[in-house]
Parts: sequence; structure tokens; C-alpha cells
Amino acid sequence: MRIPPTMRLLPVLSATLLPVVLSAQNLSRDTGARADTTGATTTQADSTKHAAEVTIPLDFSGVLFGNYQYQGAAGPAKDQNRFELERAYLTFRMPAGNRASIRVTTDLYQQTAPGSDAYYKGWALRAKYAYLQYDFMQARTSSDWSFASRIGLVQTMSITHEEDFWPRWLSPTPADRAGYFSSADAGIAGILTLPNKLGELYTAVTNGPGYTSRETDRFKDVQARLTLTPLTASKLSYLRTFALDGWIYRGAVASKFANGGADQLGPVGGGLDRNRYGVFAGIRDPRLIVGLDYAERDDGTDTGANTAASPRGVSDSTGRLVAAYVVARPFLMLDPKSGVPLGIVARFDQVTPNTSASPKLNTFIGGLTWDLNSRTAISLDYQATTPSNGAAVAPVKTYYVHWTANF
Repeated sequence: MRIPPTMRLLPVLSATLLPVVLSAQNLSRDTGARADTTGATTTQADSTKHAAEVTIPLDFSGVLFGNYQYQGAAGPAKDQNRFELERAYLTFRMPAGNRASIRVTTDLYQQTAPGSDAYYKGWALRAKYAYLQYDFMQARTSSDWSFASRIGLVQTMSITHEEDFWPRWLSPTPADRAGYFSSADAGIAGILTLPNKLGELYTAVTNGPGYTSRETDRFKDVQARLTLTPLTASKLSYLRTFALDGWIYRGAVASKFANGGADQLGPVGGGLDRNRYGVFAGIRDPRLIVGLDYAERDDGTDTGANTAASPRGVSDSTGRLVAAYVVARPFLMLDPKSGVPLGIVARFDQVTPNTSASPKLNTFIGGLTWDLNSRTAISLDYQATTPSNGAAVAPVKTYYVHWTANF
């Protein structure tokens, strides 16, 4: 059978499992002769009967999102436009024995040439999440605690959690868009779920560069998020999904003089600070989503040339992020039984690269969404990033038609 070109991009796991899922058939063990525990060989009929009884459960899901965009800002990029498939995520979940399971999420994305967002090198496939999870404590009732650990390519502490509030298919979350840290990384994580739906504690130790890169130095990043949901029993339905997060991320990166060099004073073994912390508050009722973000980052930077004439120094800088957004469905707010799936989206981010200076970057996102059904949606939206207070960055103004499909 001829394999479509897009399937050639999938890893061996995807190419093996996807046809099985689409045919809605359970995987069975190979039939044929096999040895039993006594060393005797079973018959073909016995083996076939055994194979029919043993199945491997598989949960397959995915999401596509893309856009058509038109550049409106003055300059060389004005009037540039293109269709773009931003992401295709394919997720496979399977048990791995008692209390254990695996998740693999592949990320099909379009590469860009080094240093440029305008020229494409083609499509590539990589793993975003790929981890083994073991459930040490499993909740049998809503009043029980639960605890699980993950190892592999795991979620970092807050970005994936906030994607439950903000529609990722329109834009990355504020901290992700501002480049504070990656949404996934290689490492180990733990999830402690509080009883009575009161929240969770997520902790992780990761490499630091993110899922798009291998480890680049010896330093590791430690992170934690505490989420509290104290109003799940409220009589006001809007407040039942209220969540309050506090998160911290402490890490380090190697000095650019880590290996020394000609005429240098020697290698520098210490790391440079890469610390972040923040808070988030939000609600995610089907009729109304509200999110508020505040975050800061502390980064160390090498100065000098690490020579006798220009000794090495360290410069520390603190950045700040403030963001707010709302996703409202006005017809649903007026009538919970309304069949008009119109949504209104508005978001504002302000990024201060260095709080000791005044330049800022302001991002506005606004538009309309329309749910085609419970799993697909489209939008007409406008996104603009404009500098203020002397920031040396060209403004970007883009008109979009976004779309997403979950399956």
C-alpha cells in the first residue's frame, strides 16, 4: 500500500499505531505457536484464542491549528500574507503495567531559516511530551489525595496549566510568548493532587534549555507551582473554576567563558542566574474566561572578555510581565441554552525587558471567535506588538483568520 508523504514524517510509533486507531480495532498479540511456562508449545488454535482475549488499550488524540495572516505594519513586511499550519500535535497514551502509563505527544511544525521568520526550511517532527508516569497514590474518592511522578520530556510548571484558560490556538500564553521559559523540558516531575478538588502541587527538575534542545550545560532548573481552587462548592457557577497559582522557577546557565580560551584568565565554572517567579488568577467557565498574570525574571549576563585587560564581570537584570485577558460568550451569558457560539476575545500584555530602564513592549490581541462545533473553531482577530518609552523594536501589526480542530 502506498504511504502518503505526510505519514513518512511520523516516527515509527506513530506510523505503527495510527492506522490501528483509525480502524477502531484493538491491538492483539501475534498469533502462532508460543511457549508456555512449562516449556510446552501451545497449538495454533490455543494461541489464536489467547491473542483474541488480550488487548492493548490505546488512547489517541490530537489538535491542529493554523491561520491565514496579513501584515499591516509599515515597512518591508507590509502587505505580506500567507497561509500557515502552526502546529499538529498527535498524542498517544497507553498503560505500561500496574499504576504505570506513558504519554507521547509529537509536534509537527514548520522550521524557519536561522535568524529569520520570513523564510522556511520545511516541516519537521519532534517530541514535545514523552514520559513515563507512575501513580504512587491513586484517589478512589474525591476526598482522597493522589500523587504521581513523571520522567522524560515533561511539562514545565505553569504554561500548560494556563493553556486550560487561554486559547492557545490564538497565541502562546503570556509567559510563553515573552520567552520566560519553555512549556516542556527533559527531567522529572511530581504532581500532588489535593483532596476535595482544592488544587494541586506540581514540582519538577529539568535540564533548562527546553524540549527543542538537548542539555547544554551541567546546571539544572528547579520549579514548582501551587494551584488552589477553594471555591469549587460555591453557589455561583462562575466562581467554581476560580484558580489561584503561585509559581517559582530557579535555574542557571553556564558562562560563555566556561571552557576558557586563548588569552583568557581561565575557565569560569560558575553559573549565571536564570530565575523566574509569578502569580496567576483566573476563571474558566464556558460562558466567561478571565486571566490575570504577573511575572518577573532575573537573568545574569557575562561582561568583559575574561582577560587581564578586560576582566570578566556579571551584570544582573530584572524583567517584568503584566497581562490580562478575557474570553466572553455574550449570547451564552444571557441564555445558557443559547445556540449562538459567538465569542469575544481581548488580551493585553506589557513586557518590560529591564526594570532599571523605561522601554516596554505592549501586545494587544482582540477579535471574534465562532465555534463550528464542540471541537473546532475559527476566529477573526488582530494582534499588534508596539514599542513604547524608546524601545528599539519595530512595531508588528497582523490581521488573522485562525482555526483549530481537536480530535
